[in-house]
Amino acid sequence: MKLYTCSNCNNLLYFENSVCLNCNHAIGFDAESLSMIALVPSGDNLFSETGNASRRFRYCSNFAFGTCNWIIPENADAEFCKACELNHTIPDLSIEQNQVRWKKIEIAKHRLVFSLLRLQLPMDVKVEKEDRGIWFDFLADEPEGERVTTGHDSGIITLNIEEADDDVRMRNLMNLGERYRTLLGHFRHEIGHYYWELLINNQSPLEKFRELFGDERADYGKALEKYYQQGLSFNWMNEYISPYATAHPWEDWAETWSHYLHMMDTLETAYYFSIRVRPRPASGEELSKASVKEDPYEISDFNQIMQLWLPLSFAVNSLNRSMGHQDFYPFVISPKVVEKLAFIHEVVRSKEMAIRRRSISPGSVAAIESLNPNSKISQ
Repeated sequence: MKLYTCSNCNNLLYFENSVCLNCNHAIGFDAESLSMIALVPSGDNLFSETGNASRRFRYCSNFAFGTCNWIIPENADAEFCKACELNHTIPDLSIEQNQVRWKKIEIAKHRLVFSLLRLQLPMDVKVEKEDRGIWFDFLADEPEGERVTTGHDSGIITLNIEEADDDVRMRNLMNLGERYRTLLGHFRHEIGHYYWELLINNQSPLEKFRELFGDERADYGKALEKYYQQGLSFNWMNEYISPYATAHPWEDWAETWSHYLHMMDTLETAYYFSIRVRPRPASGEELSKASVKEDPYEISDFNQIMQLWLPLSFAVNSLNRSMGHQDFYPFVISPKVVEKLAFIHEVVRSKEMAIRRRSISPGSVAAIESLNPNSKISQ
């Protein structure tokens, strides 16, 4: 994530800020320029950029619910921003608890979309179920019905909204033997399945994928059944980033993909804070060090990214332990996992370069006239 400042007074901002707490100007995120813009009201629910009255915007319709601070150019024929137009079903907001849940969900989802924009990956809106594209269903369990399962199906990403409740999410973490479980992690994992279909399936990288991750044609249902019945081999960390990655090549890809996004976004934050790690051990021995002087999204050699990530994650893990918290990054990255991460980096950058050559806007969206993306309501 970039480090943003108010374009009016240079006060530091969080990505979710809609008001500068220093100068009190309205703040909006412009997905076209990936910038936070200080705004002044200009009538008719429009806002002008401070210092440039010719640039006018309106907030995404979900701004009214306190769940979005993204803005849309005045002349754009859209009700929702690039992040919110991907919503197909939102929680029933007549239930007060759902308003709190939805806000947490949108914070995580907007950060996911930011990463996808940084990677210049295509994000088409799925209008019909059979179309290529993305839509999000944020669903609640029905009192007498089946439980909602968080997952992915051909671009449809379903999230059980109870995952926004910290106690429920931690209980699920403990029950499933996980070391990490967050809303943002869910989004990064599930969107990985979508980009496998888009970037790998029936594409030139498929053969290399099978060399690294295994043959995805293995029966998925049987693989998951075996995973939950037999448990793990003692040496799973030699080849996988997490226990769940061992279940099936698709899950290995999605787990590794999510960690790739973890690394890229965190290192970008470190870059904008000019973070430098230079350990001073009590023994006086020389330890690994890193100075994050380059934006990871501009680094082509993945080995260079790893050389930054390992010292940084060790340092932050140490800080967390000093506060009595669990590790910030409780994972071991083996050489085999590095190969998989490097493959993802190569695939993403190849796609990114192809998009740039064709001059296709990475956030291009099919025009939607008849469908309100937020029209369906989950109880």
